Amino acid sequence: MARVICLVIGYVCGLFQTAYIYGKSKGIDIREKGSGNAGTTNTLRTFGVKAGVLVLFGDIVKCAAACLIARFIIAPKMAPDINYLLVLYAAAGAILGHNFPFYMNFRGGKGIAATAGLIICFHWSFFIMGVIVFFGTFFTTHYVSLGSLLVYAGFMIQIIIEGQMGVFGMSQAALNEMYIVSALLAVMAYCKHRENIKRLLKGQERKTYLKKKEEKPQQGQGETQER
Repeated sequence: MARVICLVIGYVCGLFQTAYIYGKSKGIDIREKGSGNAGTTNTLRTFGVKAGVLVLFGDIVKCAAACLIARFIIAPKMAPDINYLLVLYAAAGAILGHNFPFYMNFRGGKGIAATAGLIICFHWSFFIMGVIVFFGTFFTTHYVSLGSLLVYAGFMIQIIIEGQMGVFGMSQAALNEMYIVSALLAVMAYCKHRENIKRLLKGQERKTYLKKKEEKPQQGQGETQER
């Protein structure tokens, strides 16, 4: 029951569509601009850096809020022995709410900014990994998609290593369940980025620069972005 409660709480938090709300405040449906994705990168490309940062912050906070509710309210009262697992379920719900909001015909974002909220709240070591992998990749290649996908790969590797090292203090059965949920989130992220992956392999993925004047896509580059 605790798992279901965390999943539902997460989904409700994830329904706060920061990019969509910001776009509507400007009289624009963000899903009709650029890549058509209701996420951070499309907002950045459509409205500029300040708007992108605001949307990024909002998407991080909604997932973080779900994680903190699971960690400090649900888990202590219902299942303190699987605290980290419940945090993961809450984050999964938030990512699902972000990606598939029912009131937007299930057309949301790709869940990367929301996933950042999970990485920040899950364990301090994951935050360090996420920062190094994402920004190291981004400032080297300027591919947001590549950095996002590598963070998910790093998350999967790290959660298994630290889980088996006893960092999370859970039974093997709970750890196995956590690995499965993490794998499902990773698969969803990679599926959401399948077009980005195709373009990366072809060398046609659009690069993102913080200075808009530098953002010049090469011929054949796509518009779909990551968050």
